Amino acid sequence: MDEKPHWLDQPRNIKRLWRGFLLVLVFTVLAEFVVSMHPHFPIESIFGFNAGYGFLLCALMIVVAKGLALVLKRPDTYYGKDND
Repeated sequence: MDEKPHWLDQPRNIKRLWRGFLLVLVFTVLAEFVVSMHPHFPIESIFGFNAGYGFLLCALMIVVAKGLALVLKRPDTYYGKDND
C-alpha cells in the first residue's frame, strides 16, 4: 500500500491551523465592539469577559478530565490476558 501522509501530519499545515484558530479568537473578542452583549451581571460588561471565562472553564474541564482519568484508569490486564 502506498499511503500518502495525512494533511495534518505536515508541520506547515499545523502552523496554518493555529494561526487560523488564533485569528478567529481575535475576531471573536473584537466583535464585542460591534455586538451588544446584554449583560445580566455587572462582571459580564467587562471587555473580553466572555472569552476569558470560556477559556478558564475549558481549561478547568481538561484538568477535571485528567483527574478523573487517574481515578478511573484500569491496567491493561484488567479484563485478563490477550489471546494472541
